[in-house]
Amino acid sequence: MSMSLGLTITIFLLALNAFFVAGEFAVTSSRRSQIEPLATDGVRGAATAMWAIEHVSLMLSICQLGITVASTSLGAVAEPAIAHVIEAPLVRLGLPAASSHVVGFFGALLIVLYLHVVFGEMVPKNLSVSMPDRALLWLAPPLVAIGKILRPVVVEMDHLANWFVLKLGLEPKSEVSATFTVEEVASIVEHSQAEGTIHDDIGLLTTTLEFSEESVGDTMVPLPDAICLPLGCTPAEVEREVAKTGFSRYPVLDGRDNLVGYLHVKDVLYAHGSQRNEPVAEWRIRDLPQVFASDEVEDALREMQRSGTHLAEVLDDGEIVGVLFLEDIIEQLVGEVRDALQRDDLLFNRETMAGGKLDRALGDQPKKSAGE
Repeated sequence: MSMSLGLTITIFLLALNAFFVAGEFAVTSSRRSQIEPLATDGVRGAATAMWAIEHVSLMLSICQLGITVASTSLGAVAEPAIAHVIEAPLVRLGLPAASSHVVGFFGALLIVLYLHVVFGEMVPKNLSVSMPDRALLWLAPPLVAIGKILRPVVVEMDHLANWFVLKLGLEPKSEVSATFTVEEVASIVEHSQAEGTIHDDIGLLTTTLEFSEESVGDTMVPLPDAICLPLGCTPAEVEREVAKTGFSRYPVLDGRDNLVGYLHVKDVLYAHGSQRNEPVAEWRIRDLPQVFASDEVEDALREMQRSGTHLAEVLDDGEIVGVLFLEDIIEQLVGEVRDALQRDDLLFNRETMAGGKLDRALGDQPKKSAGE
């Protein structure tokens, strides 16, 4: 083989290796959510790119096959060609042929390794990672075409690889995941707001993303700050408390300040005449589900949905430390919820007396709504 032909083949093999490396990273880095709108708009290459994303295992097999063939061929062709380029001047300078061959071999090896790593691997990888969607639009058509030609070989290799994956107890995937982390979604929202494509004037999107970071301990009303009723209270006492606060649900404490459940204003509507001054029967007190201060708010919300309650008692190290109200959780998402039945004069007096600590407790405590 002539030196010029060997160098030409070397350049071709480097480019071929770079093509398959770029294709591999483009397929794995691109998201369906990026390519699907382009395919809907009829962008050239987008439909093929979608097919590549939906058959990622097959595409990776094609890329790995191409990289292996290109790399092996590069070592077989490029090293002798470059070694000859190095040996010839050394022989003319009087260096023995055997020594010139050794120097030429190691010199060619270093040069090929450098060219292969930099131009055959790193450059195409960085390009595909920097612009995965555009790279896939360019690379998917030839990759898919090669895949159709070599499909029998590649499919057999893919099945064999999946068999080994199954033996390891894992499930092979044929499509790139299109899910996003909370941090990624927050970044998307932030950039969209900066570009003016999303308007979140009330902060609902932002608070929703931050919602999962809240714990029950951060959201609950501490037990000393919650407005509670004593065990054995009468319907008349419940009615007076409702008239005073405008709230509709009250935790119930026994004589040792232990939560035994809660009462809804509906639970005392049965009382007429003398019944209004008789203690509410214990069986009318509703059970409270238990959550822990360290729990995430979402977990507590699921527990409240399961039990059908709007309140939950909060435990920390086995002790009751507070009460979690459904409205507290809702306000984490939409901000403070107020209604006409909430007593502003009570809030002002309690805030003045407690230095503002009870404002949150009372403001977050569930209030009687028009539908109740």
